[in-house]
Amino acid sequence: MTGDSGEGAEAWGKAGIDAELATQLNEDFSTTELSASFEELLEGEINTAVAEDIVMMLGRKLDGEVKLGDVELKVNRSGLPENIKLELKGKLKAVRTKLTAEKLDAIIREIVAGYERSKVEPREAVGIVAAQSIGEPGTQMTMRTFHYAGVGAIYITLGLPRIIEIVDARKKLSTPTMTIRLLDEYATTRSQAEEVAGMIQETYISNLGKIRSSVETMTVWVELNPKELEKRYVTRADVIEKIKEISQEMLVDELEDGQLRIYTGCDTFHELSKLEKTVASKLVRGIVGIQRVLVRRASSGEYVLYTVGSELKRLRNQKVDGVDFTRTMTNNIAEIEEVLGIEAARNAIVEEMLNTLNEQGLDVDPRHIMLIADAMTMDGTVKQIGRHGIAGEKASVLSRAAFEVTVDNLLDAAVHGETDELKGVTENVIVGQPIKLGTGAVELVAGR
Repeated sequence: MTGDSGEGAEAWGKAGIDAELATQLNEDFSTTELSASFEELLEGEINTAVAEDIVMMLGRKLDGEVKLGDVELKVNRSGLPENIKLELKGKLKAVRTKLTAEKLDAIIREIVAGYERSKVEPREAVGIVAAQSIGEPGTQMTMRTFHYAGVGAIYITLGLPRIIEIVDARKKLSTPTMTIRLLDEYATTRSQAEEVAGMIQETYISNLGKIRSSVETMTVWVELNPKELEKRYVTRADVIEKIKEISQEMLVDELEDGQLRIYTGCDTFHELSKLEKTVASKLVRGIVGIQRVLVRRASSGEYVLYTVGSELKRLRNQKVDGVDFTRTMTNNIAEIEEVLGIEAARNAIVEEMLNTLNEQGLDVDPRHIMLIADAMTMDGTVKQIGRHGIAGEKASVLSRAAFEVTVDNLLDAAVHGETDELKGVTENVIVGQPIKLGTGAVELVAGR
């Protein structure tokens, strides 16, 4: 180490650095190092980051170059929300070498100005704006479905019917479906993807061959189709095992021609008929509720499974090999709420509505959709926008009566002696006075 430690500490002190910190710095860096140029520092054993820190401490800056520290410091001082700061830092650091200090300042100023312009004015009627922004384009939506072409096509409800399903928070959808992503080793080979599909698609004994009952011998006969067994990745032994699970008294004979003869000692035709139906409806493989699974190759090159029917909870509990549950999606909001929680349901409402509107070619600001999603999920459960949900829980009597079931609402309010404060939009329009929003939120008093 070169130079006297006392002189070094004094030099640091003149730079406006605390005495204790100055002593520490003096022990870590030699005077030679601190007086060296940036290029000389880089040639030594000190790495780039440390060299930049030393140059910055000395107050020197390389002309025209923006450092990582500059980006961090200026973005942190901008006053933007944290999520915007994180996104902005990432984008600025990616193009840092092409920026100058002036350009960096100009970019941050423009983003801050844009953020300020995007803020809602105090007392703005955001609910009315959101309703208008979605309702007006919604009149141009078509009532149609989309289908994935292929053997046994899968139909998906889109357009206006889908929007109605979402805002009504329906638990039973017209076309429930899941998009199941696979793990890497299963997503690259079609045969492996189809095998996973076979493990998910519900398969009953009736799907695998013909079932008939014989009154003469009081037995049930099962004639399995080898092609169906191969197609659904099921073996004859699997079927026999499932039949024996029905009852301990079940006797299964495998004949030379491949047929299975089932005998339980039925005495009446009614018992025989009941046994035939029980055998036919016995689940061999798959998840109950997923009627069909279609394997398609996505634009990314991986194979993806699309289902008819949605059973997110059962899929999670069954833990099928090859399924990447973290990337699996369903169009059933109620299932998402039950399995993944209310925040996931809120995000799903936003995504589903935006996807439906974008598919129709309609451009709606996501903030309007987010407001609706927040209103539907703010109490911790997904509520519909209707008389059984948000509209039916309004504090205003007149607002509830104007929406639906007018007489019942007014009568119920009269019986319970409810008072309407006339704070909302609808009730003020009904009584013919300005709403207490926007310019109506300000009262002027004329003084002498």
